[in-house]
Amino acid sequence: MGESIAVLSGKGGTGKTSVCAGLAAALASAGKKVLCIDCDVGLRNLDISLGMTDSGALSFAEILDGSYGLNAASRHPRFPNLRFLTAPIRCQAENVDADAFRDMVSAARELYDYVFLDAPAGLDAGFRLAARFANRILLVTGADPASVRDAARTGEVLEQMGKRNVRLVVNRVDPRLITTMATTVDDVMDDTGLPLLGIVPDDRNVVLAAAFGQCLLDYARRCPASKAFRAIAQRVQGFYEPLSIK
Repeated sequence: MGESIAVLSGKGGTGKTSVCAGLAAALASAGKKVLCIDCDVGLRNLDISLGMTDSGALSFAEILDGSYGLNAASRHPRFPNLRFLTAPIRCQAENVDADAFRDMVSAARELYDYVFLDAPAGLDAGFRLAARFANRILLVTGADPASVRDAARTGEVLEQMGKRNVRLVVNRVDPRLITTMATTVDDVMDDTGLPLLGIVPDDRNVVLAAAFGQCLLDYARRCPASKAFRAIAQRVQGFYEPLSIK
């Protein structure tokens, strides 16, 4: 059986969705069967980071109501092992049937090695829906004080939900900025109380890939952020990969 992984953050602007897309593409390119589910009900933008804006993706609501099966999830044009379900836009997260969502995620784990749940920012219903049915949680934060404070609070909420398998991804790290602020990634870990899974450097290619409607790992395979996502994907699979912010 596969694993469900919620990718979330306590605040917007941390690059959570680009992290979700980057890891999913890295695992798919490594031969793993991957399903991405956008849980940002009413908004949705995971398709942009995946480079699937031109794909007529089903929403997960159409799976929940029985209109389609999981095998109808949209296939990525460049990564055949990667499938995608978008978020419904004409409902609210509070109205999603939690039991049906749980059953969908459970069924997806039978078909895929990894099921990514891209949660909305904040701590509301969409966040809790994704976190509740995840085997593992990746908490994405920046290295700035405001992001770290929000990540620490989010970690407390997850602990109250009984979630223990939580790992930290520090995104958009600028080594020069960290030096100037006398801040280190170790400080981020100390402040949040969470073990570190990976560091993603600030990389303009992330924005450029989205602007050109492409997945980052297809747009710039050797850029710093792509290398970081492949390294984190290795750690997700249980392999050793050294940490770096370059």
